[in-house]
Amino acid sequence: MGDNTEISWTDSTFNPWIGCTNVSPGCDNCYAEALANRYRWAKWGNHNRKRTSSENWKKPVRWNGDGPQFKRDHGHRHRVFCASLADVFDNQVKPSWRRDLFALICDCHDLDWQLLTKRPQNILKMLPADWGSGYPNVWLGTTTEDEKRYRQRWSILARIPATIRFISYEPAVGALGRIDLGVGCVPDWIIVGGESGPKARAMDPQWARSVRDQCQALGIAFFHKQWGTYRSNPAVWSGAPEADARALDPPSNGKGGARLDGRLYRQFPEAKAVTQRAIA
Repeated sequence: MGDNTEISWTDSTFNPWIGCTNVSPGCDNCYAEALANRYRWAKWGNHNRKRTSSENWKKPVRWNGDGPQFKRDHGHRHRVFCASLADVFDNQVKPSWRRDLFALICDCHDLDWQLLTKRPQNILKMLPADWGSGYPNVWLGTTTEDEKRYRQRWSILARIPATIRFISYEPAVGALGRIDLGVGCVPDWIIVGGESGPKARAMDPQWARSVRDQCQALGIAFFHKQWGTYRSNPAVWSGAPEADARALDPPSNGKGGARLDGRLYRQFPEAKAVTQRAIA
């Protein structure tokens, strides 16, 4: 885990600890739980989380040292998804571990940290005291698999200051509904993805179209990650054999393909000025 990832909306993953508890229908077929069980990394549910090794914690420091060169090579700052096998704002985590994580984030100022949670209600009470208007290198996101979870979780995240706030609408197991909830702002970025794996629930392509169209109207960056399974691919929904869908939209685009109405959508939020400020 770490240096390379198949997750198309980030560059690397970092897990300061492993383990989580399922909280809503989007968790039913959790890939992280399956991996943790398979490799015996940690137990899911009401168990102690497992902190990763000190060597693993050194990886972001190394990436940060290469940050300027990474930007020259790739045209953007190095993005780090934290945490793909856990939840930063999980109340089962020792507060000292979270303090260590935020200290690491502060030290690694040449990385853009993408913190994604299903528990936005915990964010404010778990942020460091000097958070202010948000650390300049931290993007805060919440997972919302359907309209109910979007309305619950975005309404909370929208009130929390951050450099970038985003939505991971994956696995999409229901329509997202209206994006603008009238709470004073909309997300800076929305990622859309269908569920993958042997128990994947089908995604209606119209759900992705609705989000795309609203994002375009509202000026939100739209990133369509994958259909998850070819049963959800629009070509198959239109009656094409799966073999034809694979030829038109190969798995290299994403699991189940990722083309939406003939094109790939890989937008990122507009870069904001990131300064290297001292964070005590």
